[in-house]
Amino acid sequence: MTSVHTSVREQVGPTAVGPREPGAPGGPPERPIAWSMLSRALSVPLILGLVCFLPAVIAAQPGNGVRDTAYWLQLVLTCYAGARLATMILSTRRRLLQGVFWMFVYIAMGVAPFAQVVIGQTPTPMVGPRQDLVTAIAMVLVGCAAYDLGALLASRRPLRRRTPSAKGVGGGPAVAHPLRLRLLVLLAFTASAFYVLKLGGPAVFFASRQEINETVAASGVVAEGSNVGSAFLKGFGQVPALLALLFYTRRLATSYRARRRPSTVLVWVALAALNLLVNNPISNARYWFLTVVVAFVFAAFPSSAAVYRTVLTAGVVGALVVFPYADRFRYEEGSQRSVQSASVFDPLVTKDYDQMVMFANTISWVDTRGHTYGRQLAGSGLFFVPRAVWSGKPEDTGVRVGQWMGLRMTNLSAPLWTEFWVDLGVTGTAGGMALIGYASARTDRRYALAVTRAGPGPGSVLAIAAPLIAGYTFILLRGPLLQAAGKLAIAALCLVAIATFRERRAGRRR
Repeated sequence: MTSVHTSVREQVGPTAVGPREPGAPGGPPERPIAWSMLSRALSVPLILGLVCFLPAVIAAQPGNGVRDTAYWLQLVLTCYAGARLATMILSTRRRLLQGVFWMFVYIAMGVAPFAQVVIGQTPTPMVGPRQDLVTAIAMVLVGCAAYDLGALLASRRPLRRRTPSAKGVGGGPAVAHPLRLRLLVLLAFTASAFYVLKLGGPAVFFASRQEINETVAASGVVAEGSNVGSAFLKGFGQVPALLALLFYTRRLATSYRARRRPSTVLVWVALAALNLLVNNPISNARYWFLTVVVAFVFAAFPSSAAVYRTVLTAGVVGALVVFPYADRFRYEEGSQRSVQSASVFDPLVTKDYDQMVMFANTISWVDTRGHTYGRQLAGSGLFFVPRAVWSGKPEDTGVRVGQWMGLRMTNLSAPLWTEFWVDLGVTGTAGGMALIGYASARTDRRYALAVTRAGPGPGSVLAIAAPLIAGYTFILLRGPLLQAAGKLAIAALCLVAIATFRERRAGRRR
């Protein structure tokens, strides 16, 4: 890792929210000018590739798809998401949450469903009429436009700028307290050790997801008809370990003094080994491991625009080529699904990308029973309440729709658009996505301020929270929301517990 603190502080002034623009006073002109020339050289092929070339290649694939309204709407959505993703990649500012959002939309709601429409095959059966698919695509478009509107409104609202002398040395609203950070490390090792011992030792973490799920079910922490115990066991066994690793990674990345202290390096090595055990890709869902990787990369390179753009660009390639084959260790030997592919687009119509068709099935399901007017989202927000206490607690949206469809395997996606649709229909979908866009843009701007102003060490809590949320965005957008709420709540609890405002108050006393 390399020290980035000095170079970052040289590029930003006391009231800046990000790196200075090329040619700004006090900033090094070489790198911004070089990137400006590079971005102009890459902009045309990148935009043509995402917006024109890839959709055209998919449209030329042989298949039984019908070129009806769903086809053209899906093409528009794919090109729209491709253009927005290209904008994120070519931007002079790092927009973590917005960039990951558009990468997910482009692949999971754009390219993959477009391939399914062209080829005429979907990963999950569509039980309703074709019009429900048209409605689903249209609502995703509406949600994306609302997301952009929310982000635009956030960009027009100025951030409250605080000078270090008046408001303390922390760049964000809270910084990591050193003593509490050590307690987080202690919690990480204690909770993960309990998690490992409860499941029978380290060996099970290198077997398969099927085996580890069966071990959790037999561990005695799962009450009948409730997954709360399982969620807390996994959550506390994995999340504190990841957060502690991220904080120490940032400390080493931004502090030369920390890299010269053997105790800090040894703690980081121990945390890395712990995460290789409890957060490895063999025994964990691919979306969770993707969260770990994205959060770690952004924490290790907090100010690198090149790393940010590489993650977004490589994510598109990885989603098409690597991700569909990354569940090799999901099943035990002999029960593993075989992968047969005649085209690079075949996995997009036969495996993971069921988000659009599940939105269409959710619309059909809601047509038979009506909207729930907040009840489904309340179930996700109150995920920690056992079903023994709340007998009518809503189940995962994907599970409910799968049961209604009569499927045996109900581990189905429920993208965030569907969660809003189930409760409040068109208004809820548009309004909910606008709020998400507003919050994402504000968080991205606060993150840029936190990274550029933070001193050596862990620094602002937001400097760790934003990369973690960016990685977890894949899980939140894919859904179901009830499954995603547990780890997110544990992460928030840990971050609040280690946050402090003492440095800010000390700044006022000076």
